[in-house]
Amino acid sequence: MDYLNDQLENEAKVILPDEGEWIAFGNSSVVLRLTSEDTNDRFGIYQITLDGGAEGAKLHYHRFMDETFIVEEGIVSLQAGTKKVDAVPGTIVYIPRFTPHTFKNKQSTPARVMLLFNPAEKREGFFKGLQQVLGSNPVNPQEFLKLYQKFDSYPVDSNQMIQEKPR
Repeated sequence: MDYLNDQLENEAKVILPDEGEWIAFGNSSVVLRLTSEDTNDRFGIYQITLDGGAEGAKLHYHRFMDETFIVEEGIVSLQAGTKKVDAVPGTIVYIPRFTPHTFKNKQSTPARVMLLFNPAEKREGFFKGLQQVLGSNPVNPQEFLKLYQKFDSYPVDSNQMIQEKPR
């Protein structure tokens, strides 16, 4: 082992605009851009699209990860703690762990947000599980809560956690 010199690596990853695994659920979709596997679970980047009127998530918080929203398109209504903002493209909202937050698209046109989770906590598993749980009719609240808790999401009010089905 050489303790005086750095060992350089060639592990860069390039994700082109049309690359990533696409997952649809409810009236939203997500593209897994940079996953836990890619970053050794240090962080994850996921691009979510909310159709017009779609709710991203009810009020919840994370214990072990921070979440950052970067609005790319449309207007996303966000609440983080006591702060509320109708975030336009270019807005960045950083939400440290233990900060209750919620987000939705109140507009009639789609909105697109880049989400960064740090650390990643295998967040892509949450999105894949969301597709499975929300695909049930009716949605099973116990399975929804189990998915939330497995992937470090805790609803502030577990009686009001399931999004309404799109009309």
